[in-house]
Amino acid sequence: MDDKGLVEIWLTNAEKKDQKLRESLKDIYKEYKKKKYLVAVFESGEKDLYEGTLDLLIYNMHRSAQLEVKCDKKLRLAEQ
Repeated sequence: MDDKGLVEIWLTNAEKKDQKLRESLKDIYKEYKKKKYLVAVFESGEKDLYEGTLDLLIYNMHRSAQLEVKCDKKLRLAEQ
């Protein structure tokens, strides 16, 4: 819980498959909804974290370069 009205719950792979645990989260949702908090539940993934992070960084680098080229082209056209 934090001063921004957010409750973060992180579930391991075992926890995310546990139906009793998932049902018990409903009580937490209700409790914090009354307090006007948002409950965010994060679940562990199945893929390798290092590889996933690396892929995301590479994608973001390429996307940033594409946007920079697009912006440069617009600036050059505007200058003409």
